[in-house]
Amino acid sequence: MNVFHRHQNATPYLLLLPGVLFLSVFFVVPLGFLAYQSLESGNIDFGYAFTWQWSNYWDAIHNYRDEFIRSIEYAGIATVLALVFSYPVAYWIAFRGGRWKNLLLLFIVAPFFVTYLIRTLAWETILSDNGFVVRTLGNLHLLGILGQNGRILSTGTAVVAGITYNFLPFMALPLYVSLEQIDARLIEAAEDLYASKWHAFWRVTFPLSLPGVVAGTLLTFIPAAGDFINAQLLGGPQNHMIGNVIQSKFLELTDYPAAAAMSFILMAGILVFVFLYARLVGTEQLTGTAG
Repeated sequence: MNVFHRHQNATPYLLLLPGVLFLSVFFVVPLGFLAYQSLESGNIDFGYAFTWQWSNYWDAIHNYRDEFIRSIEYAGIATVLALVFSYPVAYWIAFRGGRWKNLLLLFIVAPFFVTYLIRTLAWETILSDNGFVVRTLGNLHLLGILGQNGRILSTGTAVVAGITYNFLPFMALPLYVSLEQIDARLIEAAEDLYASKWHAFWRVTFPLSLPGVVAGTLLTFIPAAGDFINAQLLGGPQNHMIGNVIQSKFLELTDYPAAAAMSFILMAGILVFVFLYARLVGTEQLTGTAG
């Protein structure tokens, strides 16, 4: 009997073992090697040596501070825009979609059937100088709201638009799941107690959907902060994010220690943001709402 209980108690750990092994081999080990590499000195011609080169971190912050700030700025703006665009869509599907819910959700996921690069190249065509958007704004005499010379490409606007579009499903799907789980009787009860639809939304619907808001913003902001494809194809050198610098250091300049150091700085910054955001929005506000 004791043997049976011993095996029963070990079952959860046995189930976790494949996942732990996978993360160890494909995440922990590469991450440890990257940390080791970030403290090396040297170059590709004469080789690298581990010398506790902490200056790699200070140089990265000093030389590429603008790129770090721009990455956070673009990712933050894109996350807010994705939330503003996704929430009404997710709300309508959850409460008004009816038997068409699955089809409407498929429309949201459909862009993922096309590779990330092709989707971004499509935006490059859409926002080109001879594209539909620029022509339309030109016909409306609104080119003044765009960048220099009435262009959209090679501006921060194009980069943010591309990031917002590419990561929109990461925001919309968690919002839909959260909204779909709300009991409609709670909203009806609020309206029965003489709350207007607007007040019922802000006092009942939105607070109950906060888990989806938190999940969606995190799933959007984290990959957006490290993105480099949109800045490379839709922006110019003045719009490069830290992901572009890391990609260049790794693949073109072969300055592996500097690239590894910048990767860790970006990762540390994102982890700090996630921790603070989870504390402020994910726990305190949700606890206050429940109370």
